[in-house]
Amino acid sequence: MRRILPASCLAVLIAASSFALAAGHEPPAPPETPAPPAPLRAAAAKIIGAARSGDHAWRTLARLCDEVGPRLSGTPAYPKAAEWAAARMRELGLADVRLEPVTSMRWIRGAESLSIVGPGPERRLAVVGLGRSVGTPAAGITAPALVVRDFEELERRKDEARGKIVVFNFAMKEQPEMFRSYGEAVSYRWTGSSRAAKAGAAAMIVRSVTTLRARAPHTGVMGYEDGVPKIPGAAASIEDVEGLQRLQDAGTPATLRLVLDDREGGPVAESNVVGEIKGTERPNEIVVIGAHLDSWDLACGAHDDGAGVAMALETVRVLKETGLAPKRTVRVVLFDGEEWGIVGGKAYFEAHRGELKAHHAALEADAGGFRPVGFSCAGAPERVERIESWLPLFQPLGSLWLRKGGGGPDIGPLAKEGVTSLGLTTDSRHYFDYHHSALDTADKVDPSELDDAAAAYALMTYLLANE
Repeated sequence: MRRILPASCLAVLIAASSFALAAGHEPPAPPETPAPPAPLRAAAAKIIGAARSGDHAWRTLARLCDEVGPRLSGTPAYPKAAEWAAARMRELGLADVRLEPVTSMRWIRGAESLSIVGPGPERRLAVVGLGRSVGTPAAGITAPALVVRDFEELERRKDEARGKIVVFNFAMKEQPEMFRSYGEAVSYRWTGSSRAAKAGAAAMIVRSVTTLRARAPHTGVMGYEDGVPKIPGAAASIEDVEGLQRLQDAGTPATLRLVLDDREGGPVAESNVVGEIKGTERPNEIVVIGAHLDSWDLACGAHDDGAGVAMALETVRVLKETGLAPKRTVRVVLFDGEEWGIVGGKAYFEAHRGELKAHHAALEADAGGFRPVGFSCAGAPERVERIESWLPLFQPLGSLWLRKGGGGPDIGPLAKEGVTSLGLTTDSRHYFDYHHSALDTADKVDPSELDDAAAAYALMTYLLANE
Protein backbone atom coordinates (compact mmCIF):
# COMPACT_ATOMS: atom_id res chain seq x y z
CA MET A 1 0.00 0.00 0.00
CA ARG A 2 1.30 3.48 -0.84
CA ARG A 3 2.44 5.83 1.90
CA ILE A 4 -0.05 8.39 3.13
CA LEU A 5 1.47 11.78 2.44
CA PRO A 6 2.02 13.79 -0.72
CA ALA A 7 5.68 14.43 -1.46
CA SER A 8 5.84 17.88 0.11
CA CYS A 9 4.23 16.76 3.36
CA LEU A 10 6.39 13.67 3.42
CA ALA A 11 9.45 15.90 3.15
CA VAL A 12 8.31 17.79 6.23
CA LEU A 13 7.73 14.54 8.10
CA ILE A 14 11.21 13.29 7.20
CA ALA A 15 12.75 16.61 8.27
CA ALA A 16 10.86 16.60 11.56
CA SER A 17 11.86 13.01 12.19
CA SER A 18 15.53 13.84 11.64
CA PHE A 19 15.19 16.79 14.03
CA ALA A 20 13.63 14.52 16.63
CA LEU A 21 16.19 11.77 16.11
CA ALA A 22 19.10 14.16 16.43
CA ALA A 23 17.53 15.82 19.45
CA GLY A 24 16.72 12.61 21.23
CA HIS A 25 20.22 11.46 22.08
CA GLU A 26 22.66 12.95 24.52
CA PRO A 27 25.87 13.86 22.71
CA PRO A 28 28.98 11.95 23.74
CA ALA A 29 31.54 13.73 25.86
CA PRO A 30 33.92 15.56 23.51
CA PRO A 31 37.44 14.17 23.35
CA GLU A 32 40.39 16.13 24.64
CA THR A 33 41.48 18.52 21.89
CA PRO A 34 44.30 21.03 21.66
CA ALA A 35 43.39 24.65 22.34
CA PRO A 36 42.57 26.55 19.13
CA PRO A 37 45.34 28.87 17.93
CA ALA A 38 45.46 32.43 19.22
CA PRO A 39 44.25 34.12 15.99
CA LEU A 40 41.08 32.02 16.03
CA ARG A 41 40.52 32.78 19.71
CA ALA A 42 40.89 36.49 19.00
CA ALA A 43 38.45 36.31 16.07
CA ALA A 44 35.93 34.38 18.18
CA ALA A 45 36.12 36.99 20.94
CA LYS A 46 35.48 39.77 18.40
CA ILE A 47 32.49 37.99 16.88
CA ILE A 48 30.87 37.14 20.20
CA GLY A 49 31.47 40.64 21.53
CA ALA A 50 29.95 42.29 18.46
CA ALA A 51 26.91 40.01 18.50
CA ARG A 52 26.29 40.70 22.18
CA SER A 53 26.38 44.47 21.79
CA GLY A 54 23.22 46.44 21.29
CA ASP A 55 20.43 43.90 20.71
CA HIS A 56 20.95 44.22 16.96
CA ALA A 57 19.53 40.77 16.18
CA TRP A 58 16.39 41.38 18.21
CA ARG A 59 15.84 44.77 16.59
CA THR A 60 16.07 43.14 13.17
CA LEU A 61 13.53 40.55 14.32
CA ALA A 62 11.23 43.27 15.65
CA ARG A 63 11.37 45.08 12.31
CA LEU A 64 10.43 41.89 10.47
CA CYS A 65 7.54 41.24 12.84
CA ASP A 66 6.30 44.83 12.93
CA GLU A 67 6.89 45.93 9.33
CA VAL A 68 5.90 42.68 7.61
CA GLY A 69 4.03 40.52 10.14
CA PRO A 70 2.68 37.08 9.22
CA ARG A 71 4.08 35.90 5.87
CA LEU A 72 2.52 32.61 4.85
CA SER A 73 3.94 31.40 1.57
CA GLY A 74 1.35 31.65 -1.18
CA THR A 75 -0.35 34.74 0.26
CA PRO A 76 0.17 38.40 -0.75
CA ALA A 77 2.21 38.87 2.45
CA TYR A 78 5.09 36.69 1.32
CA PRO A 79 6.30 38.80 -1.65
CA LYS A 80 6.29 41.81 0.67
CA ALA A 81 8.50 39.85 3.07
CA ALA A 82 10.86 38.96 0.23
CA GLU A 83 11.11 42.62 -0.79
CA TRP A 84 11.76 43.56 2.85
CA ALA A 85 14.52 40.94 3.15
CA ALA A 86 16.20 42.01 -0.10
CA ALA A 87 16.20 45.62 1.09
CA ARG A 88 17.78 44.60 4.41
CA MET A 89 20.48 42.66 2.53
CA ARG A 90 21.30 45.70 0.44
CA GLU A 91 21.43 47.89 3.56
CA LEU A 92 24.00 45.48 4.99
CA GLY A 93 26.12 45.70 1.85
CA LEU A 94 25.62 42.20 0.50
CA ALA A 95 26.59 41.65 -3.12
CA ASP A 96 24.43 40.19 -5.91
CA VAL A 97 21.19 40.45 -3.93
CA ARG A 98 18.51 38.66 -5.92
CA LEU A 99 15.17 36.88 -5.84
CA GLU A 100 15.50 33.30 -7.12
CA PRO A 101 12.28 31.72 -8.44
CA VAL A 102 10.26 29.29 -6.34
CA THR A 103 6.90 27.73 -7.21
CA SER A 104 4.93 27.62 -3.97
CA MET A 105 1.26 26.92 -3.29
CA ARG A 106 -1.68 29.02 -2.23
CA TRP A 107 -3.95 27.94 0.60
CA ILE A 108 -6.72 30.28 1.70
CA ARG A 109 -7.91 30.44 5.30
CA GLY A 110 -11.47 31.70 5.65
CA ALA A 111 -13.91 31.86 8.55
CA GLU A 112 -13.35 29.04 11.03
CA SER A 113 -15.32 27.95 14.07
CA LEU A 114 -15.95 24.97 16.30
CA SER A 115 -18.88 24.78 18.70
CA ILE A 116 -20.40 22.31 21.10
CA VAL A 117 -24.09 22.23 20.21
CA GLY A 118 -24.99 19.65 22.82
CA PRO A 119 -25.27 18.68 25.59
CA GLY A 120 -26.14 22.00 27.19
CA PRO A 121 -26.14 25.42 25.56
CA GLU A 122 -24.05 26.07 22.46
CA ARG A 123 -20.56 27.29 23.20
CA ARG A 124 -17.55 28.12 21.07
CA LEU A 125 -14.23 26.29 21.26
CA ALA A 126 -10.80 27.56 20.18
CA VAL A 127 -9.91 26.13 16.75
CA VAL A 128 -7.78 26.76 13.66
CA GLY A 129 -7.80 24.94 10.34
CA LEU A 130 -4.74 22.92 9.41
CA GLY A 131 -2.79 23.99 6.35
CA ARG A 132 -3.98 22.25 3.17
CA SER A 133 -7.27 21.23 4.77
CA VAL A 134 -10.33 21.11 2.59
CA GLY A 135 -13.27 23.16 3.76
CA THR A 136 -16.62 22.12 5.15
CA PRO A 137 -19.96 22.85 3.52
CA ALA A 138 -21.07 26.44 4.10
CA ALA A 139 -23.33 25.37 6.97
CA GLY A 140 -20.52 23.35 8.50
CA ILE A 141 -20.46 19.75 9.64
CA THR A 142 -22.58 18.88 12.66
CA ALA A 143 -21.87 15.45 14.12
CA PRO A 144 -21.15 13.63 17.39
CA ALA A 145 -17.55 13.67 18.58
CA LEU A 146 -15.55 10.48 19.02
CA VAL A 147 -12.53 11.25 21.19
CA VAL A 148 -9.61 8.82 20.98
CA ARG A 149 -6.23 8.95 22.71
CA ASP A 150 -4.17 7.61 19.83
CA PHE A 151 -4.23 5.73 16.53
CA GLU A 152 -4.49 2.41 18.33
CA GLU A 153 -7.72 3.45 20.04
CA LEU A 154 -9.11 4.67 16.73
CA GLU A 155 -8.37 1.26 15.23
CA ARG A 156 -10.15 -0.48 18.10
CA ARG A 157 -13.17 1.82 17.80
CA LYS A 158 -13.27 2.35 14.05
CA ASP A 159 -16.79 0.91 13.83
CA GLU A 160 -17.97 3.84 15.98
CA ALA A 161 -16.31 6.52 13.82
CA ARG A 162 -18.59 6.54 10.78
CA GLY A 163 -20.22 9.95 10.30
CA LYS A 164 -18.57 11.40 13.41
CA ILE A 165 -15.95 14.04 14.05
CA VAL A 166 -12.91 12.15 15.30
CA VAL A 167 -10.93 14.06 17.94
CA PHE A 168 -7.36 12.93 18.63
CA ASN A 169 -6.45 13.64 22.26
CA PHE A 170 -2.77 12.70 22.01
CA ALA A 171 -0.78 14.70 24.54
CA MET A 172 2.65 15.99 23.60
CA LYS A 173 5.11 14.85 26.25
CA GLU A 174 7.02 17.45 28.25
CA GLN A 175 10.77 16.84 28.45
CA PRO A 176 13.99 18.87 28.25
CA GLU A 177 14.42 18.15 24.52
CA MET A 178 11.03 18.96 23.02
CA PHE A 179 11.89 18.23 19.37
CA ARG A 180 11.84 14.55 20.28
CA SER A 181 8.27 14.93 21.57
CA TYR A 182 7.33 16.87 18.45
CA GLY A 183 8.36 14.05 16.16
CA GLU A 184 5.91 11.76 17.95
CA ALA A 185 2.96 14.12 18.39
CA VAL A 186 3.00 15.78 14.99
CA SER A 187 2.08 12.58 13.16
CA TYR A 188 -1.48 13.07 14.44
CA ARG A 189 -1.63 16.44 12.73
CA TRP A 190 -0.13 15.18 9.46
CA THR A 191 -1.95 11.88 9.04
CA GLY A 192 -4.96 12.16 11.34
CA SER A 193 -7.50 13.19 8.72
CA SER A 194 -6.76 10.31 6.38
CA ARG A 195 -6.73 7.80 9.23
CA ALA A 196 -10.09 9.09 10.44
CA ALA A 197 -11.47 9.13 6.88
CA LYS A 198 -10.62 5.45 6.46
CA ALA A 199 -12.93 4.76 9.37
CA GLY A 200 -15.70 6.81 7.74
CA ALA A 201 -15.35 9.97 9.84
CA ALA A 202 -16.83 13.25 8.60
CA ALA A 203 -14.01 15.46 9.95
CA MET A 204 -10.98 15.38 12.23
CA ILE A 205 -9.86 17.55 15.15
CA VAL A 206 -6.36 17.18 16.60
CA ARG A 207 -5.16 18.31 20.02
CA SER A 208 -2.67 21.13 19.42
CA VAL A 209 0.98 20.07 19.32
CA THR A 210 2.10 21.95 22.42
CA THR A 211 2.23 21.51 26.19
CA LEU A 212 1.27 25.11 27.01
CA ARG A 213 -2.23 25.60 28.36
CA ALA A 214 -3.09 29.02 26.95
CA ARG A 215 -6.27 28.08 25.00
CA ALA A 216 -4.38 28.99 21.84
CA PRO A 217 -4.63 26.39 19.06
CA HIS A 218 -1.55 25.60 16.96
CA THR A 219 -1.79 25.12 13.20
CA GLY A 220 0.58 23.35 10.79
CA VAL A 221 0.56 21.50 7.51
CA MET A 222 -1.40 18.29 7.05
CA GLY A 223 -1.48 15.70 4.29
CA TYR A 224 -3.97 13.45 2.56
CA GLU A 225 -3.44 9.86 1.51
CA ASP A 226 -3.94 9.11 -2.16
CA GLY A 227 -7.22 7.35 -2.79
CA VAL A 228 -8.74 8.21 0.60
CA PRO A 229 -11.58 10.75 0.87
CA LYS A 230 -10.40 14.19 1.95
CA ILE A 231 -12.11 15.32 5.13
CA PRO A 232 -11.56 18.64 6.93
CA GLY A 233 -8.83 18.81 9.57
CA ALA A 234 -8.39 21.36 12.34
CA ALA A 235 -6.54 21.84 15.63
CA ALA A 236 -8.22 22.71 18.92
CA SER A 237 -6.72 23.89 22.19
CA ILE A 238 -5.57 21.45 24.86
CA GLU A 239 -8.23 22.70 27.26
CA ASP A 240 -11.10 22.21 24.83
CA VAL A 241 -10.00 18.75 23.70
CA GLU A 242 -9.70 17.65 27.31
CA GLY A 243 -13.19 19.01 27.93
CA LEU A 244 -14.52 16.87 25.10
CA GLN A 245 -12.72 13.89 26.63
CA ARG A 246 -14.41 14.51 29.99
CA LEU A 247 -17.85 14.72 28.42
CA GLN A 248 -17.29 11.43 26.62
CA ASP A 249 -15.91 9.73 29.74
CA ALA A 250 -18.99 10.88 31.64
CA GLY A 251 -21.25 9.18 29.11
CA THR A 252 -22.49 12.40 27.47
CA PRO A 253 -20.33 12.83 24.34
CA ALA A 254 -20.51 16.22 22.67
CA THR A 255 -22.13 17.01 19.38
CA LEU A 256 -19.94 19.45 17.46
CA ARG A 257 -20.41 21.91 14.63
CA LEU A 258 -17.22 22.57 12.61
CA VAL A 259 -17.06 25.34 10.02
CA LEU A 260 -13.94 25.75 7.88
CA ASP A 261 -14.08 28.08 4.90
CA ASP A 262 -10.61 26.92 3.80
CA ARG A 263 -9.38 25.85 0.37
CA GLU A 264 -6.33 25.43 -1.85
CA GLY A 265 -5.78 27.93 -4.64
CA GLY A 266 -3.15 26.47 -6.95
CA PRO A 267 0.54 27.20 -7.58
CA VAL A 268 2.09 30.63 -6.98
CA ALA A 269 5.32 32.14 -8.36
CA GLU A 270 7.47 33.35 -5.44
CA SER A 271 11.15 33.45 -4.49
CA ASN A 272 14.03 32.67 -2.20
CA VAL A 273 16.00 35.77 -1.24
CA VAL A 274 19.76 35.49 -1.81
CA GLY A 275 22.77 37.74 -1.21
CA GLU A 276 26.52 37.19 -0.81
CA ILE A 277 29.70 38.28 0.90
CA LYS A 278 32.32 37.46 -1.73
CA GLY A 279 35.24 35.43 -0.47
CA THR A 280 38.62 37.13 -0.36
CA GLU A 281 40.71 34.08 -1.30
CA ARG A 282 38.34 31.35 -2.53
CA PRO A 283 35.32 33.21 -3.94
CA ASN A 284 34.21 30.18 -5.95
CA GLU A 285 33.77 28.08 -2.80
CA ILE A 286 30.44 28.66 -1.08
CA VAL A 287 29.22 28.49 2.51
CA VAL A 288 25.43 28.74 2.56
CA ILE A 289 23.83 30.20 5.68
CA GLY A 290 20.10 30.52 5.96
CA ALA A 291 16.70 30.27 7.56
CA HIS A 292 13.16 30.19 6.22
CA LEU A 293 11.44 33.51 5.63
CA ASP A 294 7.86 32.24 5.50
CA SER A 295 5.73 31.85 8.62
CA TRP A 296 2.25 30.71 9.50
CA ASP A 297 -0.51 33.29 9.31
CA LEU A 298 -1.62 33.37 12.95
CA ALA A 299 1.28 35.58 14.10
CA CYS A 300 4.56 36.99 12.83
CA GLY A 301 6.54 33.77 13.36
CA ALA A 302 9.08 35.34 15.72
CA HIS A 303 10.63 32.06 16.85
CA ASP A 304 9.62 30.13 13.71
CA ASP A 305 11.63 31.35 11.91
CA GLY A 306 12.02 35.07 12.28
CA ALA A 307 14.78 34.42 14.79
CA GLY A 308 16.71 32.41 12.22
CA VAL A 309 16.30 35.21 9.66
CA ALA A 310 17.61 37.68 12.23
CA MET A 311 20.62 35.44 12.96
CA ALA A 312 21.56 35.20 9.29
CA LEU A 313 21.32 38.96 8.79
CA GLU A 314 23.12 39.64 12.06
CA THR A 315 25.98 37.40 10.91
CA VAL A 316 26.52 39.72 7.96
CA ARG A 317 26.52 42.79 10.21
CA VAL A 318 28.96 41.19 12.66
CA LEU A 319 31.45 40.08 9.98
CA LYS A 320 31.43 43.52 8.41
CA GLU A 321 31.67 45.37 11.74
CA THR A 322 34.59 43.29 12.96
CA GLY A 323 36.42 43.38 9.64
CA LEU A 324 36.70 39.58 9.66
CA ALA A 325 36.32 39.00 5.95
CA PRO A 326 35.52 35.41 4.91
CA LYS A 327 37.97 33.62 2.63
CA ARG A 328 35.11 31.68 1.02
CA THR A 329 31.93 33.26 -0.29
CA VAL A 330 29.19 33.37 2.32
CA ARG A 331 25.83 33.04 0.59
CA VAL A 332 22.82 34.08 2.66
CA VAL A 333 19.63 32.29 1.58
CA LEU A 334 16.26 33.10 3.10
CA PHE A 335 14.07 30.24 1.96
CA ASP A 336 10.47 30.31 0.82
CA GLY A 337 7.79 27.76 1.64
CA GLU A 338 9.42 25.68 4.36
CA GLU A 339 6.04 25.30 6.04
CA TRP A 340 4.57 23.82 2.85
CA GLY A 341 7.21 21.12 2.59
CA ILE A 342 10.67 22.64 2.02
CA VAL A 343 9.69 24.02 -1.39
CA GLY A 344 12.32 26.78 -1.20
CA GLY A 345 15.05 24.39 -0.12
CA LYS A 346 14.25 22.08 -3.02
CA ALA A 347 14.12 25.01 -5.46
CA TYR A 348 17.54 26.22 -4.30
CA PHE A 349 18.98 22.73 -4.74
CA GLU A 350 17.63 22.41 -8.28
CA ALA A 351 18.74 25.91 -9.28
CA HIS A 352 22.28 25.30 -8.04
CA ARG A 353 22.65 21.64 -8.88
CA GLY A 354 25.41 22.51 -11.34
CA GLU A 355 27.57 24.07 -8.61
CA LEU A 356 27.05 21.56 -5.82
CA LYS A 357 30.76 20.72 -5.77
CA ALA A 358 31.46 24.37 -4.99
CA HIS A 359 29.35 24.16 -1.81
CA HIS A 360 31.83 23.80 1.03
CA ALA A 361 29.26 23.78 3.84
CA ALA A 362 25.74 24.88 4.82
CA LEU A 363 24.35 26.19 8.11
CA GLU A 364 20.72 26.71 9.11
CA ALA A 365 18.83 28.07 12.11
CA ASP A 366 15.24 26.87 12.56
CA ALA A 367 14.87 26.12 16.26
CA GLY A 368 13.83 29.47 17.72
CA GLY A 369 15.61 32.39 19.29
CA PHE A 370 16.54 30.72 22.55
CA ARG A 371 19.89 30.14 24.23
CA PRO A 372 22.24 28.10 21.98
CA VAL A 373 23.15 24.62 23.23
CA GLY A 374 24.95 23.04 20.28
CA PHE A 375 24.98 22.05 16.63
CA SER A 376 23.76 19.03 14.72
CA CYS A 377 26.12 18.08 11.92
CA ALA A 378 25.96 15.84 8.87
CA GLY A 379 29.19 15.24 7.01
CA ALA A 380 32.25 13.08 6.50
CA PRO A 381 33.79 11.88 9.78
CA GLU A 382 36.99 13.87 9.31
CA ARG A 383 35.00 17.07 8.70
CA VAL A 384 32.84 16.48 11.76
CA GLU A 385 35.95 15.88 13.85
CA ARG A 386 37.50 19.12 12.65
CA ILE A 387 34.34 21.09 13.42
CA GLU A 388 34.20 19.51 16.85
CA SER A 389 37.71 20.81 17.54
CA TRP A 390 36.32 24.35 17.32
CA LEU A 391 33.93 23.95 20.25
CA PRO A 392 36.28 25.58 22.83
CA LEU A 393 35.92 28.82 20.85
CA PHE A 394 32.22 28.90 21.79
CA GLN A 395 32.89 28.57 25.52
CA PRO A 396 31.78 32.15 26.40
CA LEU A 397 28.32 31.10 25.18
CA GLY A 398 28.23 27.95 27.31
CA SER A 399 29.33 24.35 26.84
CA LEU A 400 28.04 23.82 23.33
CA TRP A 401 28.11 20.33 21.86
CA LEU A 402 28.22 18.78 18.38
CA ARG A 403 26.28 15.66 17.47
CA LYS A 404 25.34 13.71 14.40
CA GLY A 405 22.12 14.72 12.70
CA GLY A 406 20.64 16.65 9.82
CA GLY A 407 21.61 20.28 9.54
CA GLY A 408 18.05 21.49 9.04
CA PRO A 409 15.09 21.09 6.69
CA ASP A 410 15.92 23.66 3.99
CA ILE A 411 19.52 22.52 3.58
CA GLY A 412 18.50 18.87 3.74
CA PRO A 413 18.75 18.39 -0.05
CA LEU A 414 22.35 19.66 0.09
CA ALA A 415 23.15 17.33 2.98
CA LYS A 416 21.84 14.35 1.01
CA GLU A 417 24.39 15.13 -1.70
CA GLY A 418 27.26 15.14 0.78
CA VAL A 419 27.56 18.85 1.58
CA THR A 420 28.67 19.28 5.20
CA SER A 421 25.52 20.64 6.86
CA LEU A 422 24.96 22.06 10.33
CA GLY A 423 21.94 23.19 12.29
CA LEU A 424 22.06 25.47 15.31
CA THR A 425 20.22 23.86 18.23
CA THR A 426 18.74 25.96 21.01
CA ASP A 427 17.18 25.25 24.38
CA SER A 428 13.85 23.93 23.09
CA ARG A 429 11.91 23.63 26.35
CA HIS A 430 9.55 26.49 25.45
CA TYR A 431 9.77 26.46 21.66
CA PHE A 432 6.48 24.62 21.22
CA ASP A 433 4.69 26.99 23.59
CA TYR A 434 4.63 29.41 20.64
CA HIS A 435 5.24 27.31 17.52
CA HIS A 436 2.59 27.76 14.77
CA SER A 437 0.29 29.76 17.05
CA ALA A 438 -0.94 33.31 17.60
CA LEU A 439 1.52 33.49 20.53
CA ASP A 440 4.65 33.50 18.32
CA THR A 441 5.33 37.23 18.57
CA ALA A 442 8.52 39.26 19.04
CA ASP A 443 7.97 39.85 22.75
CA LYS A 444 8.39 36.10 23.31
CA VAL A 445 12.04 36.30 22.21
CA ASP A 446 14.57 37.29 24.88
CA PRO A 447 17.06 39.74 23.30
CA SER A 448 20.05 38.43 25.23
CA GLU A 449 19.30 34.80 24.33
CA LEU A 450 18.88 35.77 20.69
CA ASP A 451 22.19 37.66 20.86
CA ASP A 452 23.95 34.51 22.05
CA ALA A 453 22.28 32.35 19.40
CA ALA A 454 23.32 34.87 16.73
CA ALA A 455 26.87 34.88 18.13
CA ALA A 456 27.08 31.09 17.84
CA TYR A 457 25.66 31.23 14.31
CA ALA A 458 28.04 34.00 13.20
CA LEU A 459 31.09 32.31 14.72
CA MET A 460 30.30 28.99 13.04
CA THR A 461 29.84 30.84 9.73
CA TYR A 462 33.25 32.47 10.07
CA LEU A 463 34.96 29.20 10.94
CA LEU A 464 33.41 27.35 8.02
CA ALA A 465 34.33 30.13 5.63
CA ASN A 466 37.93 30.41 6.84
CA GLU A 467 39.03 26.90 7.75
